[in-house]
Amino acid sequence: MRIAIPTDRGQVSAHFGHCEEFTVYDIDENQKKVIAKEVIENPGHEPGFLPIFLAKQNVNCIIAGGMGSRAKRLFDQNNIQSITGASGIVDEVVQEYLAGQLVSNDNFCDH
Repeated sequence: MRIAIPTDRGQVSAHFGHCEEFTVYDIDENQKKVIAKEVIENPGHEPGFLPIFLAKQNVNCIIAGGMGSRAKRLFDQNNIQSITGASGIVDEVVQEYLAGQLVSNDNFCDH
């Protein structure tokens, strides 16, 4: 499994499309642990582009502070689970997810 977290200075970005970069974690699902981590620069915010870009990076899940409803639909269409309402240090947030303690609050932007 691959998880992407939009990141600004080590923190979850409030809006996924405007982040500086994506921190991408490769997860061993059986052991529920991170086996690799990489940082990918945000290639730019164009409507509809990032969900497809992340799908091409083999991302299965995105954890974000917020996103628009169109982005949510595009992630769904690309079989990428989206979790919104996250905040804090990205390494801690991914650990909360792996522990089953991270819950999406449907924090969708209206633009």
